Amino acid sequence: MVFNGEIYNYVELRAELKKEGTTFKTASDTEVLLHALARDGDKALDKCEGMWAFACYDEADGSLRLSRDRFGEKPLYLFRDPTGLYFGSEVKFIAALLGRRLDVNLDHVFRYMVNGYRALYKNGQGFFEGVRELAPGTVLTIDVEGRERSTAYWEPRFSPNDAMSYDDAVRGVRDRLIRSMELRLRADVPLAFCMSGGVDSNALISIAKRQLGYDVHGFTVTNSDERYEEQDLVNLVVRELGVRHTEIPTECDDFLGGLRTLVCQHDAPVYTISYFAHWLLMAAIADAGYHISVSGTGADELLTGYYDHHLAYLAAVQSNGPLHASALASWTTHVRPVVRNPFLSDPDLFVRDPGFRDHLYLGAEGFAAYLYRPWSEPFSERPYTSEVLHNRMLNEMFAESVPVILHEDDLNAMYYSIENRSPYLDRSLFEFAFQIPTRHLVKDGRAKAVLRDAVRGIAPDAVLTNRRKVGFNAPILPFLAKETELSARLLDDSPIFEHVRRDRVAELSKRTFLSNSESKFLFNFLNAKIFLEEFSG
Repeated sequence: MVFNGEIYNYVELRAELKKEGTTFKTASDTEVLLHALARDGDKALDKCEGMWAFACYDEADGSLRLSRDRFGEKPLYLFRDPTGLYFGSEVKFIAALLGRRLDVNLDHVFRYMVNGYRALYKNGQGFFEGVRELAPGTVLTIDVEGRERSTAYWEPRFSPNDAMSYDDAVRGVRDRLIRSMELRLRADVPLAFCMSGGVDSNALISIAKRQLGYDVHGFTVTNSDERYEEQDLVNLVVRELGVRHTEIPTECDDFLGGLRTLVCQHDAPVYTISYFAHWLLMAAIADAGYHISVSGTGADELLTGYYDHHLAYLAAVQSNGPLHASALASWTTHVRPVVRNPFLSDPDLFVRDPGFRDHLYLGAEGFAAYLYRPWSEPFSERPYTSEVLHNRMLNEMFAESVPVILHEDDLNAMYYSIENRSPYLDRSLFEFAFQIPTRHLVKDGRAKAVLRDAVRGIAPDAVLTNRRKVGFNAPILPFLAKETELSARLLDDSPIFEHVRRDRVAELSKRTFLSNSESKFLFNFLNAKIFLEEFSG
């Protein structure tokens, strides 16, 4: 076996196997996984809680088994040609095995520049022709004759329990999140915590500190842009919980050079500016001597968190007159004034058109005009359920947001030999959360109502009552401010200008203020430029 990841509940699985007569030579989770597979085959994975990508060769029958965890926390890339099947945890390893460059998939580069990160995991394509990722929650078996069989050992479902009370929902999330955190604190070395001023990270930090007695050390990226700054709230949490804390400024003396390093590390453009800032965060965690980090990835997709979730919630509870009236009043007072996306200021958006998604590829038509040849691709999503809110959340979890975050989390962390753990991506917590009736998810204009109340009395009240939605984000202009020859470096000769109009980029780069979508496009252009310079030809 070659195994990348962690089986968090290996202690319990080991005890079960020992009781049935299995003997162990080590105390590792790898040996537990190997024995479990030998005994139960693919069914063993149903009992495993963790993150993994592994290859397991069976000497008895000559078969090879490849598998990936339920949420896709650990990567596993595949490539086939007439000489065989190649696999690895990074694309560069496949290229090394092949002994040649892989062909760039220009269509995916255009998809990234025009439609943005949400489009990258919808159709199985990647930035190199013929390279794909093994789907999360699956096992690919290749027999001795080379025949392949792919099976899902787990599938996500929305199966609401309408009889569940709000208190039951709160209690269920609290118990499962505490257990998830307890499992993910299992380690031979100390853990660092990625920390913001929001509910997601502070729920985990508070559980670790107050419920499990862990000596928490939080790391926070500070920000000069008031749209993303949360320092006052972070400082309050640090004081109230009494945790150790390190601040990391969003500064870099060689932003474009650092970006090139990351593009080469990722074998892809960096998906968002946030993940350049995240790389600085990982550097600080490594400098402090840590080899494991904990992040709040998945909370928004598990228990609501985005602005369009509020509108989907209003549509879902429309038939409940009193609840809808109360929710609409709270949305009008607390949410509408802070929404920047023009489409999301209409409370009846999903009532009139449940399939409306133009807010997700905002500005795409304008960005396509930067290309020499026309390129467009309509938004698409998988129909998990007819209910808009949970269908959005499931698509975000498995095709839009979380796959993007996990890709960047893993590569940024592994650049510094850090293992990143995500307690919200827990099978038991997920399956319970997607039984919670929609009516419980938003309360008094606050998303993540159930999570807030689940950690009430554990996390600081100031965090739980805060309505501001920031997320992990950063602006691009401060990074560019120190680039003395920015214009020349943006516009110098490059394969990108075979596809993108240089004059349009020049005009954009001269602006002193960029809208949120323009800032994202400029960042995407920079990454696509570097990517083609490094990998094409």
